[in-house]
Amino acid sequence: MKALPWLADDTIARMTAWRRDLHAHPETAYEEHRTSEIVANALQAMGIEIHRGLAGTGVVGTLRNGDGPSIGLRADMDALDMTELGDKPYMSKTPGKMHGCGHDGHTSMLLGAAEYLAKHRNFRGTVHFIFQPAEENEGGGKKMIEDGLFDLFPCDSVYGMHNMPSMPEGIFGVRKGPIMACLDTFEVVITGKGTHAAQPERGIDPIVASSQLINALQTIPSRRTSALDALVVTVTQIHGGDTWNVIPETVVLRGTVRSFDPDVRNRAQELFGKVCAGVADTTDTKIDVNYMRGYPATVNSAAEAVIATEVATALVGADKVDADCVPNMASEDFAFMLEAKPGAYVFLGAGKQVGKDAPLHNPYYDFNDDVLGLGARYWVALTERVLKA
Repeated sequence: MKALPWLADDTIARMTAWRRDLHAHPETAYEEHRTSEIVANALQAMGIEIHRGLAGTGVVGTLRNGDGPSIGLRADMDALDMTELGDKPYMSKTPGKMHGCGHDGHTSMLLGAAEYLAKHRNFRGTVHFIFQPAEENEGGGKKMIEDGLFDLFPCDSVYGMHNMPSMPEGIFGVRKGPIMACLDTFEVVITGKGTHAAQPERGIDPIVASSQLINALQTIPSRRTSALDALVVTVTQIHGGDTWNVIPETVVLRGTVRSFDPDVRNRAQELFGKVCAGVADTTDTKIDVNYMRGYPATVNSAAEAVIATEVATALVGADKVDADCVPNMASEDFAFMLEAKPGAYVFLGAGKQVGKDAPLHNPYYDFNDDVLGLGARYWVALTERVLKA
């Protein structure tokens, strides 16, 4: 791996070592104790003051260089509850857990940037390096804020980044406004009347009702909201029945709803309840709905999105920066930080063979170490742009 301009070979080597060590020892939400220790020790060795304990395992490193504005740079640290497949020498050593989303790479890139900034200090102001736990489903970013993140570490702006194997290596994607969707989830319990499978007329079949409900829910995005309003309603789980010859008493459906616009989000929730009530009425079942609001949409503020675009363009050239990238229907709890502070979230292309590389959340996925240097350089250049010396 070649060093990039103004980023030393030994920094690249350390980032690679951190990344592969973290990959081999994945830790999931609020259990990132070893990861937190590695991050804290590395920051202290750089001479950066640290604070530990926000959201349990969160770490914040603070680097000051005179008076001036402040900036927050955030990396997520947690892994996923999934089993890794493949034959990498640094594969997960923890059964049922793996870094399937690249947070090991995100953490390592920010550590590399911290090392450079601590050594060269070509900025004026304060940098807060925010290492966040529990991004995957558990809202660690929100918890850090509730624990006083921006009270203890005031930030004039805050920035995040995510690797994307679906984008070619070295490409940046950014946009003003929504860049990732909100995350809502649901659990629907359909209760009928169990009976012998050979005599369905003596019961009320919740399986038939569930099939009708699944189809009816798809009319929310396809027929009840505008085609111009991005909305996804997905049933991901069906649980019901135990044997071949019994119609069960209940069926449980679980899934997710994604959108970008708050009005569309509200409309989808309203329609969800109406559809469930209508199916219950027509099938004589009882349908109980638990609709849970999760992460809001990740929305970039305009001025900070322009800054991120200009920094990325200076690094890789305008032809490798998509300044109006297509929003992603996945979600990200950096959204809570962007609700609290102006800032921008960018995508960093990491695909070696786009379309053939394992996607995020795939058991064969692995972070592309060849973009570690570029990611660290982005953080450095962004800091030096926002905190002009």
